[in-house]
Amino acid sequence: MAKKLKFPEKLAKYLAKAKVKHSILEHKTVYTAYDTAATMGKKLNEVVKTLLVAADKDYYLAILPADHNLDFKKLAREISKKAGKKIKAVKIPGEAVMEKLLKVKAGAMSAFGGLYKLPVVMEKNLVKIKKAIFASGSFNHSIEMAVKDFIKLEKAILGSFGVKKK
Repeated sequence: MAKKLKFPEKLAKYLAKAKVKHSILEHKTVYTAYDTAATMGKKLNEVVKTLLVAADKDYYLAILPADHNLDFKKLAREISKKAGKKIKAVKIPGEAVMEKLLKVKAGAMSAFGGLYKLPVVMEKNLVKIKKAIFASGSFNHSIEMAVKDFIKLEKAILGSFGVKKK
């Protein structure tokens, strides 16, 4: 059985400094947003999945509901608008890149781009739900907070780049 991890101290300090209302949810060890939803009895659209993406030479965190897949072409368009330049390719870098860039274990990435000095791009459909569950960077904890507070804290770029899974 996997050892229970402590809640990430860096995130605790980050949220305390920002004075953002949130709840820390402890749960059994999970590795995906889908498993988080199943473990906590939540709807998939209330749980957020976080993906590190490379847009040409820049990195972003893409945030979308767990019941959506990422549309790479749409995300490239959204980032192009924000960056003011044409993005040729968006891809998900390998785990080694994530570990080196973010200094985290594969899969233990937080949804909070501010921790990594990375811009956050968020699927605008998430605005429709009041609260969502975000990755904390621990396999045993998640953060529940108001979507509008997350957007404000992370200065998230809103766009349409998720495709609902069939």
